Amino acid sequence: MTDLAAARWFKSRRSSGQQDCVEVAFLGSGTVGVRDSKNPTGPALTFGPAQWDGFVVALAANRFQR
Repeated sequence: MTDLAAARWFKSRRSSGQQDCVEVAFLGSGTVGVRDSKNPTGPALTFGPAQWDGFVVALAANRFQR
């Protein structure tokens, strides 16, 4: 289990300033944490470098639909 106590969370610059956002933290060894900004003390997901890179590539290629 990854320790998220010292994680530095941030939102996208495109965030509207509301609390309805996803926050991301870059952790050691290329691991990335993701959490719901409305519930910062709630659960967070962690992804390995390959998983995160695949997600970012898919976003850039617009492979997700609303």
